[in-house]
Amino acid sequence: MAYKTDIEIARAASKQPIQEIGAKLGIGSGDLLPYGHDKAKVSQAFINSVQDRKDGKLILVTAINPTPAGEGKTTTTVGLGDGLNRIGKKAAVCIREASLGPNFGMKGGAAGGGYAQVVPMEEMNLHFTGDFHAITSAHSLLSAMIDNHIYWGNALEIDTRRVVWRRVVDMNDRALRQITASLGGVANGFPRETGFDITVASEVMAILCLAKDLADLQERLGAMIVAYRRDRTPVFARDIKAHGAMTVLLKDAMQPNIVQTLENNPAFVHGGPFANIAHGCNSVIATTTALKLADYVVTEAGFGADLGAEKFLNIKCRKAGLAPSCVVVVATVRAMKMNGGVAKADLGTENVEAVNSGCANLGRHIENMKSFGVPVVVAINHFVTDTDAEVQAVKDYVATQGAEAVLSRHWELGSEGSADLAAKVVETIETSESNFTPIYPDEMSLSDKINTIATKIYRADSAKMDQKILNQLKDWEDQGYGNLPVCMAKTQYSFTTDPERRGAPTGFDIPVREVRLSAGAGFVVAICGEIMTMPGLPRVPSAESIGLNDAGEVEGLF
Repeated sequence: MAYKTDIEIARAASKQPIQEIGAKLGIGSGDLLPYGHDKAKVSQAFINSVQDRKDGKLILVTAINPTPAGEGKTTTTVGLGDGLNRIGKKAAVCIREASLGPNFGMKGGAAGGGYAQVVPMEEMNLHFTGDFHAITSAHSLLSAMIDNHIYWGNALEIDTRRVVWRRVVDMNDRALRQITASLGGVANGFPRETGFDITVASEVMAILCLAKDLADLQERLGAMIVAYRRDRTPVFARDIKAHGAMTVLLKDAMQPNIVQTLENNPAFVHGGPFANIAHGCNSVIATTTALKLADYVVTEAGFGADLGAEKFLNIKCRKAGLAPSCVVVVATVRAMKMNGGVAKADLGTENVEAVNSGCANLGRHIENMKSFGVPVVVAINHFVTDTDAEVQAVKDYVATQGAEAVLSRHWELGSEGSADLAAKVVETIETSESNFTPIYPDEMSLSDKINTIATKIYRADSAKMDQKILNQLKDWEDQGYGNLPVCMAKTQYSFTTDPERRGAPTGFDIPVREVRLSAGAGFVVAICGEIMTMPGLPRVPSAESIGLNDAGEVEGLF
C-alpha cells in the first residue's frame, strides 16, 4: 500500500478560516490578529480578559530518548489532541515553533506527521509569524548596544575580556561558533573574542517562553547579565538601557500564535527553545491561555523525558505554577528494537527479543516521570512494520512498570486511530490523583541540584564538576541566585553524555564542562559533555534538495 507523504497530506487539507478555529475556543475575530487566512495571534487584551476562568487539565507528552528510527512525539501530541476532540472533549494542542536552521540541516520539520499534523506546515517551519526573527533582532540589538557602549567610553567599566553576551543567528553555521569581532582599526571598536549560538539557545528565547506578560518580559530582559567588570561585579542589560527597546521588538512576538490541526482543531504554536541546550517547552503564555479556554490541553516537551520533560516539570511548571494531570510517554516498537541493539536497516524484521531488551530505556523514563508524582500512560506510536507480538511485548513490559500502554494509529488514521489513547488518558486523569512535586526544592544548592538530576534522572554515579565550576556556582549563590532551578545542556540521544550509549546504562558520570547564569530567564545552565549551542550542517544538508516546483510550492522541506 502506497502512503501519501506528509507534505501531500498537508496540501490536501481542508482548512477552515482562522476565525472559525478561534471561535471554537470562544476567541472573537476582533481578538485575533490574522497573518493570512490560516494563522493568527491572540491579542493580549483577550488573554487578560480570561484570567479569572478555571484551568483545564494539562497533559504532557514526552518520549523515550530519540533514535534514528523515529518516535513521533509531536505527531502523538497532535493525534492525542484530535482524539480528545473526537471523543467529545474540548481540547487544544500547544507545541513549539520550529527553528529555521535545522530544517535546512538534517532535522526536518516539526509539525507532526501523517494524518496527525498542524497546518500550514510550510509556513510553520519557515518564517511563520516572524517570532524568531524578532527574537534574533532583539538579541542582536543588545549585542550592538554593548559594543557601542564600550566604544563610546565604557562608562560602566565593562571588562572587555568578560563580555558573556554572545550573538545569535537562526541558522546552523559552525563557522560562527568562535569569532573575533571589531577588527579593522580604531573606527570599528576594540577587538575581542566572541561567538554565535543558534537563536533557540538565546536567553531572549527562554525569557519569551517563561514571561507572563509584557511587563514581566521587560523586567526579565533587564535582569540578563551581559558582562562583568574587572572586580567581577555583573553588568545587566538594564544598565545598557537596552531592555525597553528589546521589549518593543518583541511586543508582537509575545502574543501566542493559533493555527489548526488537519481535523480543524485549535493548536497554539509559540516559542521554541531546544530541549538539549535550553528548557525545551512552548511558551508559558500559550499554555496558560489554552488552559483557560479548553478542558484539556495537550503540550509536548522536547526530546526524551530526561531532558524536555524534566525541564518542563522542574523549570516551567515551577515558574508558572502549572501542574500536569497526566504524562504520556511516547515509544515505538522500532525504537525499542534499536535500543535493543538492532541496526536501522534491520528494523523491519520481527525481533521480540530485541524489543524486550530495548524496553529498559522506556522503563527508566516511566519511573522518572512517576517520581514527580504524576500518573503515566504509554503511547505506542504505531508503524506499519510493527507485528502483534512486538506490540504485545511492549504492553506486557509496561504493565510490569505499573502503567498501561495503548497502541495509537493516529499517523495512519488521524483521530480514529488515537481515540483509544484519548479515552485512556481521560480515564487516568479521572481515576488517578496527580500529586505533582518537582524533584528538588528551591533552597537546595546549585551543585546539589545538578547532582540530583544526574543521579535521579540520568542514573549517573555523580556529576563531575571541577573546583572552578563549584566556585562559580557558590559565587552565584552568594549573589542571590541560589534558589534558581538548573537547566542541563546534554545530548538528547542517551542518559549519558555519549550519544552512542543507548538503553538504560549505569556506571557513568556526567561531566559538567561549563555553567552559565541565565539571570533573566531564571535558571542556571550546566553544559555537559560535548553539547554544542551552535549546530553545524551535515555533509549533505537538506537545503540541497529544497526548492520551489512549477506551481510555486515548496519541495524537499520534508
